Amino acid sequence: MTVKTEAARGTLTYSKMRGMVAILIAFMKQRRMGLNDFIQKIANNSYACKHPEVQSILKISQPQEPELMNANPSPPPSPSQQINLGPSSNPHAKPSDFHFLKVIGKGSFGKVLLARHKAEEAFYAVKVLQKKAILKKKEEKHIMSERNVLLKNVKHPFLVGLHFSFQTADKLYFVLDYINGGELFYHLQRERCFLEPRARFYAAEIASALGYLHSLNIVYRDLKPENILLDSQGHIVLTDFGLCKENIEHNGTTSTFCGTPEYLAPEVLHKQPYDRTVDWWCLGAVLYEMLYGLPPFYSRNTAEMYDNILNKPLQLKPNITNSARHLLEGLLQKDRTKRLGAKEDFLEIKNHIFFSLINWDDLINKKITPPFNPNVSGPSDLRHFDPEFTEEPVPNSIGRSPDSILVTASVKEAAEAFLGFSYAPPMDSFL
Repeated sequence: MTVKTEAARGTLTYSKMRGMVAILIAFMKQRRMGLNDFIQKIANNSYACKHPEVQSILKISQPQEPELMNANPSPPPSPSQQINLGPSSNPHAKPSDFHFLKVIGKGSFGKVLLARHKAEEAFYAVKVLQKKAILKKKEEKHIMSERNVLLKNVKHPFLVGLHFSFQTADKLYFVLDYINGGELFYHLQRERCFLEPRARFYAAEIASALGYLHSLNIVYRDLKPENILLDSQGHIVLTDFGLCKENIEHNGTTSTFCGTPEYLAPEVLHKQPYDRTVDWWCLGAVLYEMLYGLPPFYSRNTAEMYDNILNKPLQLKPNITNSARHLLEGLLQKDRTKRLGAKEDFLEIKNHIFFSLINWDDLINKKITPPFNPNVSGPSDLRHFDPEFTEEPVPNSIGRSPDSILVTASVKEAAEAFLGFSYAPPMDSFL
């Protein structure tokens, strides 16, 4: 049996098709792993480690920002090392204020749950993080950064909003906008790729969100389809700000090795200082994936993928417009100083011919009808969430505070490490 495909140069045999499916499955599983776990996995692969590029990349035992990439267990910080996450404006919020209904996502440090506030009857996505897991991997600063960025998101329509946060002795709770149109990754899995008008619409809304973050001197650093959600109407909502880097002014740089393997820019792989143009590289990679179905330099072999990112010229098939080709070439420019966005940041992307059909004022005001409607019937419609999550039982511990008698010394130390985490918006924000 043969299957005709537009992407193939001829025919695709059944055995080859099965091979492609295997690659895609491996690709999807790999992407659900965090970078830390992924690096640990390839570090244990003797074949991959022999590749010189991989050997260079894996020399990260002494990164400039030591809280990253350190998987070794460590004791909780001493009082002098405590991270203060800001003023505690909502000390009375507690897990029992919510009915926790379904698991809708999972991460390195906890779960995201659909929850209904008992008093307000409003639905939220509540991100519940285990303090001990955060402390074990020395990720307190990232949690602080995520919370700080969330507090600044209230003014942009394509960034998920934080309603309030609170904590118990052993857990942190982010109470976020509930977005149930599904991950962009989920829709790409189902449809393989998007037509150019749909990809343009998503890319424009993503670029608008990134431009806003850059205006606040924040570099996002982890743009990928898993972190891009669709709301109930089909608009983009960017989420997961754990790898954001604050206080990166225009022409400012940072040098932490972080991100997701398929989307790492060449300068990050080279462990060179990088700036906000790293986000425009990632936008190019996501746009490429929307148009072609896989990231631009993807290989099942990690060493080969990294070598492709660093050395392989960008190859574009002829089934896209010249303006799309020109944009991808600009965004996926290996030299960051020549990359689109290097001079005038978002303004360069905004003015590119590929986006000439976009009215940016209408876009920011959500006056452009999205090209795809998720058609969700209400908050309880979970059709666009992975059953891997929604079929998992909600842990009983999520909705209650630990019994004070049973709180261990380590839990008490964890509690002290996150003083001031709780947050509620000022009253005038509701007026």
